Amino acid sequence: MLFVFSSLSFTHPATGFLLNPIFLHGLSSSLHSLFLLVVLVLCVWRKITSSAGNEAKEKPNNNTTLFKTTVFCSLGVSVFNLVLCLLNYFYWYRSGWSEEKLVTLLDLALKTVAWAVVCACLHKGFFSSGERRRFFSPFFRAWCAFYLFVSCYSFVVDIVVLYEKRLALPAQYLVSDVVSACAGLFFCYVGYFVKNEVQDTGVQEPLLSGDANGGDVLGSKETRGGDTVTPFSNAGIFSILTFSWVGPLIALGYKKTLDLEDVPQLDSGDSVIGAFPSFRDKVEADCGAINNVTTLKLVKLLVMSAWKEILYTAFLVLMNTLASYVGPYFIDSFVQYLGGHQQYENQGYVLISAFFFAKLVECLSQRHWFFRLQQVGLRIRALLVTMIYNKALTLSCQSKQGHTSGEIINFMTVDAERVGVFSWYMHDLWMVALQVTLALLILYKNLGLASIAAFVATIIVMLANIPLGSWQEKFQNKLMESKDTRMKTTSEILRNMRILKLQGWEMKFLSKITELRETEQGWLKKFVYTAAMTTFVFWGAPTFVSVVTFVTCMLIGIPLESGKILSALATFRNLQEPIYNLPDTISMIVQTKVSLDRISSFLRLDDLQSDVVERLPRGSSDTAIEVADGNFSWDLTSANPTLQNLNLKIVHGMRVAVCGTVGSGKSTLLSCVLGEVPKISGVLKVCGTKAYVPQSPWIQSGKIEDNILFGKNMDRERYEKVLEACSLKKDLEILSFGDQTVIGERGINLSGGQKQRIQIARALYQDADIYLFDDPFSAVDAHTGSHLFKECLLGHLRSKTVVYVTHQVEFLPAADLILVMKDGKITQCGKYNDLLNSGADFMELVGAHNKALSTLDSMDGATVSTEISTLEQDENVSGSPGVKENGASKDVPNCKTDDKSEQGQLVQEEEREKGRVGFAVYWKYITMAYGGALVPFILLAQTLFQVLQIGSNYWMAWATPISPDVEPPVGGRTLIEVYVALAIGSSFCILIRALLLVTAGYKTATILFNKMHFCIFRAPMSFFDSTPSGRILNRASTDQSAVDTDIPYLIGSAAFTIIQLLGIIAVMSQVAWQVFIVFIPVIAVSICYQQYYIPSARELSRIVGVCKAPIIQHFSETISGTSTIRSFDQQSRFQETNMKLTDGYSRPKFNIAGAMEWLCFRLDMLSAITFAFSLIFLISIPTGIIDPGIAGLAVTYGLNLNMIQAWVIWTLCNLENKIISVERILQYTSIPSEPPLVIEESQPDPSWPSHGEVDIQDLQVRYAPHLPLVLRGLTCTFRGGLKTGIVGRTGSGKTTLIQTLFRIVEPTAGQIMIDSINISSIGLHDLRSRLSIIPQDPTMFEGTVRNNLDPLEEYTDEQIWEALDKCQLGDEVRKKEGKLDSTVSENGENWSMGQRQLVCLGRVLLKKSKVLVLDEATASVDTATDNLIQQTLREHFSDSTVIIIAHRITSVLDSDMVLLLSQGLIEEYNSRTKLLENKSSSFAQLVAEYTMRSNSSFEKSSGH
Repeated sequence: MLFVFSSLSFTHPATGFLLNPIFLHGLSSSLHSLFLLVVLVLCVWRKITSSAGNEAKEKPNNNTTLFKTTVFCSLGVSVFNLVLCLLNYFYWYRSGWSEEKLVTLLDLALKTVAWAVVCACLHKGFFSSGERRRFFSPFFRAWCAFYLFVSCYSFVVDIVVLYEKRLALPAQYLVSDVVSACAGLFFCYVGYFVKNEVQDTGVQEPLLSGDANGGDVLGSKETRGGDTVTPFSNAGIFSILTFSWVGPLIALGYKKTLDLEDVPQLDSGDSVIGAFPSFRDKVEADCGAINNVTTLKLVKLLVMSAWKEILYTAFLVLMNTLASYVGPYFIDSFVQYLGGHQQYENQGYVLISAFFFAKLVECLSQRHWFFRLQQVGLRIRALLVTMIYNKALTLSCQSKQGHTSGEIINFMTVDAERVGVFSWYMHDLWMVALQVTLALLILYKNLGLASIAAFVATIIVMLANIPLGSWQEKFQNKLMESKDTRMKTTSEILRNMRILKLQGWEMKFLSKITELRETEQGWLKKFVYTAAMTTFVFWGAPTFVSVVTFVTCMLIGIPLESGKILSALATFRNLQEPIYNLPDTISMIVQTKVSLDRISSFLRLDDLQSDVVERLPRGSSDTAIEVADGNFSWDLTSANPTLQNLNLKIVHGMRVAVCGTVGSGKSTLLSCVLGEVPKISGVLKVCGTKAYVPQSPWIQSGKIEDNILFGKNMDRERYEKVLEACSLKKDLEILSFGDQTVIGERGINLSGGQKQRIQIARALYQDADIYLFDDPFSAVDAHTGSHLFKECLLGHLRSKTVVYVTHQVEFLPAADLILVMKDGKITQCGKYNDLLNSGADFMELVGAHNKALSTLDSMDGATVSTEISTLEQDENVSGSPGVKENGASKDVPNCKTDDKSEQGQLVQEEEREKGRVGFAVYWKYITMAYGGALVPFILLAQTLFQVLQIGSNYWMAWATPISPDVEPPVGGRTLIEVYVALAIGSSFCILIRALLLVTAGYKTATILFNKMHFCIFRAPMSFFDSTPSGRILNRASTDQSAVDTDIPYLIGSAAFTIIQLLGIIAVMSQVAWQVFIVFIPVIAVSICYQQYYIPSARELSRIVGVCKAPIIQHFSETISGTSTIRSFDQQSRFQETNMKLTDGYSRPKFNIAGAMEWLCFRLDMLSAITFAFSLIFLISIPTGIIDPGIAGLAVTYGLNLNMIQAWVIWTLCNLENKIISVERILQYTSIPSEPPLVIEESQPDPSWPSHGEVDIQDLQVRYAPHLPLVLRGLTCTFRGGLKTGIVGRTGSGKTTLIQTLFRIVEPTAGQIMIDSINISSIGLHDLRSRLSIIPQDPTMFEGTVRNNLDPLEEYTDEQIWEALDKCQLGDEVRKKEGKLDSTVSENGENWSMGQRQLVCLGRVLLKKSKVLVLDEATASVDTATDNLIQQTLREHFSDSTVIIIAHRITSVLDSDMVLLLSQGLIEEYNSRTKLLENKSSSFAQLVAEYTMRSNSSFEKSSGH
C-alpha cells in the first residue's frame, strides 16, 4: 500500500498537496470542529425535546466494564493530546513559529477539547441509543469511522514523507499517529462489533450485583459463583490468552466485597471430587495398596496425574527462555546502528520489531507458564490432602499413637501445601542449564574465549550454594520438627483450657509453649541467617561473574567495546535470575523431598487389621456376635494381651451388660467388636450393622440436628420419637435455636449429659442391628439415666441386640446376660440372679452398691416405701418424671428468646476483616522491632547498592569505545579498577541489607508470637467456647509461619523492587526524557489497573484464610472420632465432606492465580509498549546527538523493565495478601482479657479461706450478653466444713454455679463471698489456687505421671506417692516401668476413664484446699471405686467445705445439705434428713425412684 501511495503522489504533482502536513492538520482540525458543533446542536435539541423519563431509560449500561474502558480511553486520548500540545508549544516557543506549527497546535488543542467532550458524553450516556441492543448511537459510530480514517491517513503520509523525501520528521508526529490510529481502531471495534456482548452484560449485571429486578436476592445468590462453573472451562482462545475469563469476577470484586458464593466452582479436572477417583485407581494399579507407596512412586503418580500441563508448561518455559535472550543478542547491533554503522536499509525498524516481538512472546509464555503451574500445584495439593485424610480414617490405634493429631494435621496444612507450591519450581533446574548455555553462546559471540572465564565463575557461584543449601535443609528440618512439637502441645492445651483455668495453671503451660517456641526460634534464627548469606552470594553473583569476565578480557587482550560490554551485561543480568532462583529452587526441592518423605511414610503406616472381624451378611445368622478363643491386644509387642481367652456368643435381640472394676477391659471389649483392637488369635464374627456410643462423647461442631441425623435423611416421625426417648425435647426448648443451635467444637456449649444424650440419639436414629453402649448413663443425672435406660434400651431397642457397659448395678437385672470382667478376662457370665449366688467378683460390685443403698435404708424406711408405691403408680400412668417436673416445664417457653438471628448462636462465623488492609497494620509490623530503627538503614543500603550497580554499568558503557577505531577515554587498567571498586561496594551493601532485614524480621516474629499467645492464654473461657481451636491453631501455625519467613522477605522485596524500578526509569530518562510522555500515562494506567484488581485479590485471599480453618477443624474432629465414624460405616460421607471443603479452599486460590496473571498480562503489555516507544525515540534522534553507549545502556535496562514492573506489582499484591496473616495475629492480640491474676492491693491472707464458708447472694449469670440468664437469682450459704450436694436435671445450672464460683463466668448481678471476701475483688490466681476441683471430664496431659499430678512442681516425690496411695493408684503406677516418670500419651489415652478420674482425685489430695468441688466426678467409675473416692474424701477433707454435683443419688446421700436446682432457680435447699422427711419434696421423689429402680424395677419393665 505504501508503495502504491508513494508512486501515486510523486507521479501526479496535482495530488502533492494531499501529502502536505498543513493540509493534514487542517483536515483533522476542521473535522474535530464539525464534531463539536454537531454535539452542541444535538445537546440543545435533546434539551428541548427530551423528558426525564427517556434519559432514565438510556442510562442502564453505564456501569459495564466496556463502558468504563471506553470512557477511560477517550479521557486518555484527550490528556495525550494536551501533553503533546504543551510540549510542542514550549519547544517551538524558543525556536520560532511557522504557519505549519500554528495549524498543528490548533489541531492538537481541538483534539483535546473534542475527546474531553466525548468522555463527558459517554459518561452521561449521551451517545448510547435508546434500544437495549445498541451500545452507541449511529452518530458516534460514524464519528469513530471518520476518526480512524484520518488517523490512518496521517500515519501513512508521515511514513511516506519519511521514506521518500528523506526528511527528518519530529518523533512526536509518529507517536501521535500511532496513538490516534490505535484509539480509532479501539473505538471502531467497540462501536461496531460488540452488540451481543453488551446484551449479555445487560442481563448479567443485575445478577452480579445481587439485586435483580425480580427481587429474589437469594435466588440470584445461588446463580452467582456458587453454582456456575469457572468461565475458564469454556473460555475462547482469546479469553484464555488474555485471561479475560477472570474479568467478571474482578469487576464484581471492585463493586462489592466478595464472598465465597461469588467465587465460581472449579472445572471437574481441577476439582478434587472429579480428579481423585481416577488418581486413586492409578495408585491401586501401581502400588496395589496405599501402604506400599514409596516416595518415588508417589512422585511418579503425582507427575502422571498432570503430565499434559507439565509438558505444555515445559514448552512455554522453552519459548520464554529463548525470547529472553533475543534482547542481549541484538544489543550490540543496536549500539552499532546508533553509532552510524547501518548494515542494511531499515535495520533500526527490524531491530525494534525483533525486540518487541520477543518481549510479547516472553510475556505471554511467562504468564501462562505461571498460571498453569499454579493450577497443577492446587490439584496436587488437593490430591495429597485427600489421601492423607482418607489414610487417617483407616489408621490402626497403634499407628495413631505414634502420631499425635497435631502432627497428622501438619502433614495436611504444611507438607501437602509445600508440595503444591513446589509446582512453581518444577522446571527451574533444566531451565537454569538452558539459560547458562544460551548465555555462554552469546558471550562467546561477543567476547570469544573470555566466555570460558564467565562459565567458570558461574559454576563457582553455583557451587558456593551447596554448603549453604545443605545447612538450610538441616535447619528447615529441625524447624519443622520443633514446630510439630509446639503445635502438638498447643492443640492439647487448647483442648483442655477449661481445666487449666480452673486449676490456675494456664501461665505455667504458657511458659511451656514459650520454651518450645524458644527452641524453634533457635532453628529459625539459624535458618534466616543462612538465607541472608545465600541472598548475599546471589545478589553479588552477576557482579562477580562480570568482574571475572572483563578482567580476563583485559588479560588476554580482547578489545572491550561498549556494544559488546552492554550485550555481556544484559546477558549477566539474564543469568542473574536463574542464579538468584537456584538457591530457592534447591531449598524448595529439599523441602519438598522432606515433605514427600513425611507424607509417604505416613501413608505406609499400618491400617486397622481388616481381618479382625468376620462380617456376615445381614440376616444370614441368628448369632449377632460370636467370639471363640479370642486374644486381643492394643500393643502386639506386649507379652500379656489386653483381652485373653474370650469365648462369647450373643444371639440377635439379646441385652448384654458388661461390668467390672476400673481398668478391667470393658471398653476394650466393645472396641473389639468394632474391629478396633488388633487380634492375636481366635475368631470374631459379627452379623448386622452397628451403632456405637463411646464413653467420652464425640460431638461434631455444627447443628444438633446434623449430629443426630449423622448423614441419614430426615424422617420427621422417627426423629421426634428419638428425641422423646432421649429426653432431649426439653433441652431443645430451652435452647434459643432448638435443634438448629450450632454446637461449639467438641460440644463445648452443651453440658456433659446433653452431649451424652445427643450421642445416644445419633445411635438410635441410625436404626442399626447391634448397639454398643460404653457407659453412657454415667454422665446424666439419676432420673434422666433411668428414663434413658427404660425408653431407649427397654423400649426403642427392645428387638435389637444391645451390649452395654455400665457401672450402675441397678441396670444389671434387666440384662439377658451379664459379663463380669477382671484383668482382661471374662471371669463370670450369666443372668443376674445366677451370678448373685456364685462368684466373688460380681458380689464385690453388688456389695459396694448395696452398701451405698444401706445408708438410705437406715433412714425412715416408711417414708421411702410409701414414696415408692405412689411413684410406681405415676410411672405406670404417664411415664412422666413426676408432678414437679411437669409443673416446671410450663415455665420453659419463657426462657426461649425470639431472637432468631444468627447473633444468638454461641459459635459465630469466623470474622474476616473487610476492605483494605489498613496502613496501621503495615506500620505496626514495620515499627514493632526496635521501634522501626533498622528500616532506614535497610533502605539506605539497598539504595546505595542500586546507585553503585548503575554507576558501575554506566562507567563501563561510557569508558569503552563504540568500535575498535575509536580512542577509549581511559586506560584499560583504570577501567577495570574503578569497575571492581564499585562492584565490591555494591556487594557489601547487599550483605548489610540482608543481615539487617532478617534481624528485624526475626525480632518482629518473636514479639508477635509472644503477644498473641499471652493474649490467648489470658482470654476468658467464653472465647474458647465460641472459637473453634482450628482457628486459633491456624494462626499459631500458618499465619505464624508467614510472619516467621515470608513477610520480612516480601516487605524487603517490595521496597527493593521499587528502588530498582526507579533506577531503571532514571537511566532511561537520562537518554531520552521524551520516554516520560509515554511513561507517565502507562504508570497511571498501571496504578488504575492495580487499584481495580486489589479489592478482589484481597478479599479472595481473606476467603482462602477463612476456608482453611474448616478443613483443619473437620480433620481434627475426624481424627478424634475415627472409631465412631468407622462404627457407623460413615467413612465415605466424611471423605466427601473433606473433598468439598478442599475444593472450597482451592476455588478462591485458583481465581487468585487467574486474577494475578490477568493483572500481570496487562502490565506486561503496557511495559512492552513503553519499551517499544523508547526504542523508536532512540532511532528517530539524529546520529551524534546522543552517546550510543549510554543509549545502549538505557536499552539494556529497558529489557528488564516489564519484569521489574510486573515484579513490583506482584510483590505488592502478594504482600497485601500475606500481610493478612499479621492482621489476623493482631486481631488476637486485642482479645478482651480476663480480670487480673493477682491484685496487689487486695491479696487475701495466705491462710484464706480458713473456714471455707461460701455465701451466695442474689446470683444471676448469663454466658454472653445476647444469651438468656442461666442462673436467675440464687441466694444461699454453704456452711464451712459441711458437705453440700447439688442435684437437678441436666441443664438446670449446676455446672454454671461451679463455673461462677471459679469465676470462669463472671456474675451478671449478685456476688459470692468466701469467708467474707467477695471473690470478684481478688485476683483470679489467688482465688483459683485456693479452691480445688475434680472436673466432669477427667483430663490428663501428655507427659509423665509426675507432671500430671504436679505440673507446677511444688511437691516432693514422697508427697506424690502418698497421694497416689490414697487414691488407690499407687500399685498401678508401681507396676509401670518408669514409676512416676512413666509416660502418659496424648489425652491420657493409655489410661482408662476411671483411672484418669482417680488421677484428678490425686491432684486434689496434694493441694488440700479448704473448699473442694466435685463436678460429677464419679460419673465414669464403678460403684466400688465411687465408694472408695467418697471414703477418701471423708477421711482427708472432713473439715473442708465439699460441694458435690452428682447424678448418683448415693454420692449426694452422704451430704449434710442438699441443694436442688431447677432451670436456674433454687427449688429446695435444706438438710438431707429434712428433705427426706417431707414426702412431697422433689428430692424425696428422686431418692424413692432411685431405690425403686435399684430394686430391679427394670426386670418388670423388660418383661412387659
